[in-house]
Amino acid sequence: MHCKRRNLLAAGLGALALPVARAQSWPTKAVRLVVPFAPGGSSEIVARSLAAELTKTLGQTVFVENKPGAAGNIAMQEVAQSVPDGHTLILGHIGTLAVNPYIFDRLPYEPMRDFAPISLLAKVPSLYLVPATSPIRTLREFMDNARAQPGKLNYGSAGNGSAGHLAMEYLKAAARLFILHVPYRGTGPQLTDLLAGRLDAAAVGAPAVLGHVRAGTLRAIATGTRERLPQLPDVPTVAEQGLPGFEMTQWYGLLAPARTPPAVVARLAEETQKATRAEGMRKRLSDDTALPVGDKPAEFAEFIAAEQRRWKPVIERARIKPD
Repeated sequence: MHCKRRNLLAAGLGALALPVARAQSWPTKAVRLVVPFAPGGSSEIVARSLAAELTKTLGQTVFVENKPGAAGNIAMQEVAQSVPDGHTLILGHIGTLAVNPYIFDRLPYEPMRDFAPISLLAKVPSLYLVPATSPIRTLREFMDNARAQPGKLNYGSAGNGSAGHLAMEYLKAAARLFILHVPYRGTGPQLTDLLAGRLDAAAVGAPAVLGHVRAGTLRAIATGTRERLPQLPDVPTVAEQGLPGFEMTQWYGLLAPARTPPAVVARLAEETQKATRAEGMRKRLSDDTALPVGDKPAEFAEFIAAEQRRWKPVIERARIKPD
């Protein structure tokens, strides 16, 4: 009897030690970090900054693989179906996690079911812009003009469902404005017409337009962050200009496939939080006007759920559908 109890106790202790051993032995090979967008832009900077820091601390190479297509759905589906051993990760985004579930009739993945959230990595500010030749100098003036002439003003975006599209629709909903949407095939063509004065306004991620704002070829009339940006201290927030509590930022987070061992997820979260606090990553993100976060898995899961609740009514109100 005593022998049997000792065997059961040993088996129980061995079962408890297995997840710890699995976390300690992970990673056993290079880790692939999939980015569901084309190379370039903020997603690339966030992913490569994280990969560089994790490579230093994990003892294995963390490499970035870009896999664009179908608004990120192709990469998300592939990673959701990959082996859940912690060696394949994905960079999540406001679009793939909080928007796609409501603009696509059929999604090949379910954000909260098919992935294990690890950490919210960074937020990227949206800037509300007008051409340098515009007589409008503040967001208050822009809103007053839109209310005085419903449907006369327009704004451009990089496409239906893009972050810029969402940012302007969120402003329209909060301020009760009627402004026409002009979708483009990407940020480049949109900026060409905005710089030329053929568009009245746009909302664009700060990294893509910071140079134009500093050069005076575009005018930033507001930032979507809660506080003013250190890089543009003279540009007030939306909240300062009549819409208290308003916040509009793009965001990026790290996820693993569901069923990744909890101990591996915990280790990943710990190392990711260290990475977002590292001086090298913070500097790279700051140079791109990105704001590092680095929270815990449960906090990131709650953030995703809150963002889904925030964006669902905006998308339904604007009747946003993919291009």
